[in-house]
Amino acid sequence: MLADAARSGRLPVEIAVLVYNNPGAYVADRARAAGIAAVLLDHRKFVSREVLDEEIVATLEAHGVELVVMAGWMRKVTEVLIGRFADRILNIHPSLLPAFRGAKAIEQALDYGVKVAGCTVHIVRLEVDAGPIILQAAEAVREDDTPETLAVRIHAHEYRILPEAVRLFAEGRVRVEGNRARIVIDEVEPTGFEEQL
Repeated sequence: MLADAARSGRLPVEIAVLVYNNPGAYVADRARAAGIAAVLLDHRKFVSREVLDEEIVATLEAHGVELVVMAGWMRKVTEVLIGRFADRILNIHPSLLPAFRGAKAIEQALDYGVKVAGCTVHIVRLEVDAGPIILQAAEAVREDDTPETLAVRIHAHEYRILPEAVRLFAEGRVRVEGNRARIVIDEVEPTGFEEQL
């Protein structure tokens, strides 16, 4: 989704590198086909999360990355990564945070019986799915929804709001104030994110 948006000119960024941890990940083939470097860092081959994050930081720095986007990355990150890219790591999560953090968020929402579900783009903090919220999108839950049917509709929102959140960062319109993210409407300042993602 981000590669398509960047290629079409809707996103004023260059996607510098894809870091992935599953050797069989289809996304790596898609990245390479789009001319994006893809680097496998299999978490099973590292002695700790910190050592893995050190290698991730080295890889991102080698590619000149300024903003990190986590999509489908199901690993907790450490202060090693968060400290290097403070307030510059975005995550997309399939719930209306702060509700239903962690794994199986859609199943959690359905089990709880919510009438509205959705997705959230937020800034990554050490606590899972707890950082400042940038954008959210809501979706009505139908009586006959299953995790699979609801996921299809939530993913459609994710494909829309994640590129929008990246664009807001690239335009210098996101301000982090404590545990809140504010979107600036009138004042726009360059951030340096225009060049590399």
